[in-house]
Amino acid sequence: MASEVAAPAAQVSPAELTEYLDKIFPQMHAQGRAFFIDEILPGKAIVRLKAGDSHLRPGGTVSGPSLMGLADYAAYVVLMGNIGLHALAVTTNMNINFLRKAEAGDMIATCRILKGGKRLVVMDCEIVREGSDDLIAHATATYSIPPASFKG
Repeated sequence: MASEVAAPAAQVSPAELTEYLDKIFPQMHAQGRAFFIDEILPGKAIVRLKAGDSHLRPGGTVSGPSLMGLADYAAYVVLMGNIGLHALAVTTNMNINFLRKAEAGDMIATCRILKGGKRLVVMDCEIVREGSDDLIAHATATYSIPPASFKG
């Protein structure tokens, strides 16, 4: 998987990125921390949603908006992990397919960069319940990245 996205000057660790995101998006944890970065690799990130009561629909199903939020957060994490800490990257498109009921529990999103261009980065995100390989949801996301993030 080749990507034209500029590599960060140094690998961004999950702890560094968490600290950065806490600083620029403090409102994200207003109801308690729910999203956690498990791993950042070249072109890939693994992110967790600890789905609490506020994420559940009646019957104990993790809600669609919670899963979409996880996919968007995972896309932002893989992007920041690969271009460096640039807060101005924004989602320009997101599509999600809900494939099966999301039973309560930790949701794991694995997000990969599919293609990086001069202005846009396209990513793929698979969401499973921890301990299962069965896809709960599949999302694609496109982010617009700030010009300062590019090579050259």
